[in-house]
Amino acid sequence: MRGTGARARRGMLGTEIVVLAAAMVADALLALRVPGGGGGWAAPLSGLVSTGTAVPVLVVLRRRFPRHIGVLGSAVAALSVLGTVVPIVTGARSQPPIAEIVAIGVLAASAGRKLEPKRAAVLAPALGVVMIAAPLLRYGSDVPAALLAVAAAAYWGACLGVGLILRAADGRERDALERVRGQERLQLARELHDLVSHHVSGIVVRVQAARAITEAKADEDDHAAVYREIEEAGSAALAAARRLVGMLRDTEGVPPPAGAVLGDAVRAAAGSFARADVAEELDQLPVPAQLATTIHRVVTEALTNVRRHAPAVTEVAVSARVEADELALEIRNDGVPATPLPSPGGFGIIGMTERLAMLGGTLTAGPEADSRWRVAARLPLGGEDAPFDTLPRGI
Repeated sequence: MRGTGARARRGMLGTEIVVLAAAMVADALLALRVPGGGGGWAAPLSGLVSTGTAVPVLVVLRRRFPRHIGVLGSAVAALSVLGTVVPIVTGARSQPPIAEIVAIGVLAASAGRKLEPKRAAVLAPALGVVMIAAPLLRYGSDVPAALLAVAAAAYWGACLGVGLILRAADGRERDALERVRGQERLQLARELHDLVSHHVSGIVVRVQAARAITEAKADEDDHAAVYREIEEAGSAALAAARRLVGMLRDTEGVPPPAGAVLGDAVRAAAGSFARADVAEELDQLPVPAQLATTIHRVVTEALTNVRRHAPAVTEVAVSARVEADELALEIRNDGVPATPLPSPGGFGIIGMTERLAMLGGTLTAGPEADSRWRVAARLPLGGEDAPFDTLPRGI
């Protein structure tokens, strides 16, 4: 079980908001000191409701909409350009660009990390040009404030470098997971050969013997003995196949049949081990097969982790509800020891995360107060008339 990822994301978001707020305050102070900064506090206050506010807000929103970084980046660049060009054309006062520069640098790092190479190669330089041009065009090159362009250029390069470093780290992590999956496939292939091939080969040999006996018109008793051996070999092969399937799939409980409602899928996965709290609206939604299987595997894997890591558990609760066009699924339990029990490493959380990612969902897992643990999964839903139309086809 791991919860450090969720805590780290929350910490990064808090730090980001603090830094952007500090940059907005710096803009307000700079508005009083640069040439043309008359007007008392009216000028800095007006700056806080212009691009100096809009751009940081859009940059923070990238965490809520990670698949739309390109769109947000284009909107941020356009807003910053407007904040530079409009005062030049109209003769109005230019707003300080510090908050814009800080926010756009963060977005440049995200573009370098998340976007496809071609889109990142276009958007990241464009953001850099906007960052450098803002102080030069708004203040001119003959005032000390224009030196912000030099700092902006260095800051853009640092942000882009961090984004590319994180992109490489993400690639190495994906490669490591692929190697792990490849090793598991090889192990399963060896198990398949060891458990099944031997018995199936025996069946083939005995069938060949039976055919030879038949062709030679041997006694009936000989036929019976050979066929008996074939039956025994087939039974052994079937038992071996069942053992192999047991390695691949937990047979405790099965997903509900096609046509079942979403509430039934959650309750079937919870079984008798956990208390299921399902919102009433979920009993009105027939669940597609791929979603029922994903929910079943996520819940059963979470409950398996409870059995493995929480020996003193007294309460396990599974809840499901709809929140903001998303299916919110949570598994909570108590009895988590202060010192984790020694156990072999597994890939349960990785597997759950991958299953949800295939349907556009996310997973978080981590400790809570009073020796509790929480696993939370979220899956996007469509409109009320067709809530599952957003699911990928063919999964």
